Amino acid sequence: MERSTLRIGVLPVVDVAPLRLAYNNKLFEKAGLQVQLVPLNSEVEGVKQLDTTLDLTWGSYVTLFRSFSEGTEIQLQGEAYQAGANTMALVTLDANYDRPGKLGSPRIAVPATDDIGALTTKAVLRTAGVEKQRIRPVQLPFDQMVTAMEAKQVDAAWMTEPYITQAQRNSGARILTDTALGPTKDFPMSGYASSKKFADGNPRTLALFRQVLRDAQEAASNDKLSVQNALTGYMDVDQQTAALVSVGTFPLSLNPARLQRVADMMDTEEVLSERLDVGGLLPPGTGD
Repeated sequence: MERSTLRIGVLPVVDVAPLRLAYNNKLFEKAGLQVQLVPLNSEVEGVKQLDTTLDLTWGSYVTLFRSFSEGTEIQLQGEAYQAGANTMALVTLDANYDRPGKLGSPRIAVPATDDIGALTTKAVLRTAGVEKQRIRPVQLPFDQMVTAMEAKQVDAAWMTEPYITQAQRNSGARILTDTALGPTKDFPMSGYASSKKFADGNPRTLALFRQVLRDAQEAASNDKLSVQNALTGYMDVDQQTAALVSVGTFPLSLNPARLQRVADMMDTEEVLSERLDVGGLLPPGTGD
């Protein structure tokens, strides 16, 4: 290996549970890598810190692909998470809002107006017959979405777990629609990336990282209970809620065809200025 330490930027999300478990179980140490998990305030912050305070960062593919299109040279180093049933969904407190196409101009809370939440919300609502330009996104952090729905400032909110389960348990919210349906079924959500410069200089170190991550992803896939239990250690969630959380898929390898779905949807929704070939963002020799 070129180096024995890796600093990885992470957010408190279900997506990083296998990485957390690998860290807690010292899988990286056993392989000869000292890993530091560095808490982030945002995905964009993680990308900006590559090559300064971070070697790798976790991020949604929408954020990573947009960063690349804006000139940040990155290389993907592993897939983190793929949506499963009700792992991302539109949630509502409005009893009258009983089907996705019910409102012609719905106000939808999203964490950001140009992220995976806004993208998948538009795709699912458009499938339900709502015109894209009539969807009104309202940018709010997850922890303020229920309050906004209670105050009738928004009609529904795009949430991921464990916020979906918390809203159901604590506020009587219900799922209006899963947003991993139709065009977004099994949607690739997030992964890990380094800068292209770091990747070129540290190929063996990153190959080892991918190998340990693959083992961790496989272990998590075979033991969803361990994932649910791990959430209480790094997220603001109690054991009872964690046990009810819907868990998606933890992919074992970088799959260019799968990831191209995200880039193509971003192109269709005009989030990218031109079509992105995801194959060019993969390390040499990887990809199914």
